[in-house]
Amino acid sequence: MNISTTISNRTRMLAAAFAMMMIIMPTTSLGQQQTPPPPTAPRSVRFPQPVERTLKNGLRVIVIERSGVPLVSAQMTIKNGSEVDPPQLAGLANMTATLLTKGTASRGAPEIAEAIEKLGGSLESDARWDASTVTLSVMAAKIDPAMEILADVVRHPTFKKEEIERQRQQTLDSLSVALRQPGTLARFVASRVVFGDAPYGHSLGGTPETITGIKRDDIARLHTAYYRPNNAILVLGGQITPDAAFALAERLFNDWIKPSTELPAPSTEVVKSSGTEGKARVVVIDKTDAGQAAVVVARRGLRRTDEDYFRALVANSILGGGYSARLNQEIRIKRGLSYGAGSTLEVRRDVGSFIALTQTKNESGAEVAQLLIGEVGRLASASVPEAELVPRKAALIGTYARMLETSAGLVEQVASLALYGLQLDEINKYIEGVQAVAASDVQRLAGMRLAASGAHIIVVGNAKLFIDSLRKQFPNVEVIPENELNLNEAGLRRNVSGQAK
Repeated sequence: MNISTTISNRTRMLAAAFAMMMIIMPTTSLGQQQTPPPPTAPRSVRFPQPVERTLKNGLRVIVIERSGVPLVSAQMTIKNGSEVDPPQLAGLANMTATLLTKGTASRGAPEIAEAIEKLGGSLESDARWDASTVTLSVMAAKIDPAMEILADVVRHPTFKKEEIERQRQQTLDSLSVALRQPGTLARFVASRVVFGDAPYGHSLGGTPETITGIKRDDIARLHTAYYRPNNAILVLGGQITPDAAFALAERLFNDWIKPSTELPAPSTEVVKSSGTEGKARVVVIDKTDAGQAAVVVARRGLRRTDEDYFRALVANSILGGGYSARLNQEIRIKRGLSYGAGSTLEVRRDVGSFIALTQTKNESGAEVAQLLIGEVGRLASASVPEAELVPRKAALIGTYARMLETSAGLVEQVASLALYGLQLDEINKYIEGVQAVAASDVQRLAGMRLAASGAHIIVVGNAKLFIDSLRKQFPNVEVIPENELNLNEAGLRRNVSGQAK
């Protein structure tokens, strides 16, 4: 038998085997789709115990040694973010943080970027609610020179005029694009509806009006007020010993002077934002050129330190925390009204927001609004079956585990715990915290803390295609034409001339 005959016979045998597999596979695959295997029980995991010291100037330094991968991540956290933006300068904290890496007294923006690139690392800075951060990742052997750059950008930014103007234009360009998107616009409006004129009410990135009004003095003033060692937390994690990390922190930050002046007092509006909500609103932004309608159901949620934190995490996961969660099942899979629907729980130092959201064709905007409210309400009115509860808790645990696989993820989580004054060992209590949540806990939490009766509805789209149907369900609808929308105040409305009402 020659080689070509052997190959031919083998080819025929493989073809026959493949044909048999094709006959068998459809039945097997269908069975797997209909009855997916249940998740296995979560395994107990112990992450390294963080070690910490506080320098004489008040800088809190936390180290998590993790050998095995020769990487180190570091995060400098300033314990204030966009919540300290002055009312007319929304976006100031974010612009300040972004500009940190755009030039110091000894390095220009190109030199900073080139130096980090030569070290094979990454350096980023931004602001979010409650914190401004500078994050670094680099090979362990390069951590010393990389940390010198991090210290430089935190302590000695110059805020050059040309960099400010470049950042201003980039921000305005981004806002111009974002505000044309119904989904983004709906979330901006939702923040104002939920929090009013309190600090959490504005957008992290500001608005075109506020960004245009920011001056260099405003940026420098915010940096001087909040970027101080006794208002900062430095976390290092990865292949670095605590002794080495503390020695590095001492060398780079020990002479960082703690100002004699006190930190600015928190705005009284932060306290007010956690009070009782007023009457639920139904707000329509009439965007006549919108190809789709964005629908948001929003209300106040919880603080990060709330005792109901884990119960709320599980409740949100069941409602809209993934493809198999209720909102997506009901709106996308069952009815085909959207490409996806979900919900988010944003916990902060003060009470954060709880949002359910999706996009749909304009004609079904009212129907989807009713579905969102209905699913939020159903979470409180009926117990969650175990067959639904177990997989959603497994999804939360799996996501958390994946985040902590990297040094950067571990550092970020520890920094968040430190920011909110929580015990650092909570990283080892997450699994048991999620697993302890029962179906009755979810139902009680949803009824008391995330009730549909206290939720606002925001719809952004071509109003003429859904407004009549929406009014039949919700008589108290407010309609604001897009050209009268004012995102800078809780009233949300201005005259066509541009003046706020």
